[in-house]
Amino acid sequence: MKDLKNTKAPISTVTFNRDEFDQKTENVYEAISIASKRAIQINSEIKKELLEKLEEFATYSDSLEEVFENKEQIEVSKFYEKLPKPHALAVQEWLEDKIYYRNTEKDA
Repeated sequence: MKDLKNTKAPISTVTFNRDEFDQKTENVYEAISIASKRAIQINSEIKKELLEKLEEFATYSDSLEEVFENKEQIEVSKFYEKLPKPHALAVQEWLEDKIYYRNTEKDA
């Protein structure tokens, strides 16, 4: 996964120029479709990475002390909660020409 700390993707909602967004495809629905597919990929990558990091802290005991021992786990979770949403990351990648796509209908 790319460096999530240095992304320029917005954390809150932002309005984009539609003409700029669909410039590469000349079809806003196709551009949205491409970005949404990338957002799904990003989401699964982030989820996989988070689960791997949380697995490092996994303890298989049912004690009350477990709540106090998992401060590192809480910090990891907070980091991922503060990240931009996958759709924001995908839109940013789309606008920066970091998503490769091709129209198979036009290639045929």
